[in-house]
Amino acid sequence: MDVLQESGWEELRKEARKVEGDLDVKLSSYAKLGARVTQGGYVDGGSPTVGSSRSWKSMEMEIQSLLEKLLDINDSMSRCASSAAATTSVTQKLARHRDILHEFTQEFRRIKGNISSMREHAELLSSVRDDISEYKASGSNSPGNQLLRERAAIHGSISHIDDVISQAQATRSVLGSQRALFGDVQGKVKQLGDKFPVIRGLIGSIRKKRSRDTLILSAVIAACTLFIIIYWLSK
Repeated sequence: MDVLQESGWEELRKEARKVEGDLDVKLSSYAKLGARVTQGGYVDGGSPTVGSSRSWKSMEMEIQSLLEKLLDINDSMSRCASSAAATTSVTQKLARHRDILHEFTQEFRRIKGNISSMREHAELLSSVRDDISEYKASGSNSPGNQLLRERAAIHGSISHIDDVISQAQATRSVLGSQRALFGDVQGKVKQLGDKFPVIRGLIGSIRKKRSRDTLILSAVIAACTLFIIIYWLSK
């Protein structure tokens, strides 16, 4: 790397380490929230309050935003490394940053899944208790009871949609990491081809031989097919 590229690389690494530190803190707080839910912090007291729900959603959105930001930084680091003759040390550091992003993404998905499951369980229990109370008060066919059932069904649908969106976001992060990795490999092959004409010539010869073999095989298949047709018509 030249001086300018090395300076840009170090700036990106510095920014990546800062975002990784922020993610570590946020995920730690998110995990503590998940532990309270799992231990019955919401289950014993019924549904969470509006304030706690907003806090939970806000923290979740912040973590998702940081994960997307870290993915963008990793992509920028990959492009910076590909535009120059990256050393082994740079490649290893880039791989480590990707591993950290993958670990944070998996941890976020795990904690989010636990919290969502326990919240749904708590809200379901609360809904069932409300249904029983309403049934006792006014009978099973009351309009209020039917509205409660409809509300529970709508809530279940919304929760399922949230899970699908979360899985799609996690998949985007993984695909982004793979895209950067393939870009690095392609860049390395191009650099080798530029530095070593012999390797570039060898790659070209392999491609030509593969094309020639394909043409020969196609000709043989066509000849066999023609022979079979002529034989069939001559009978």
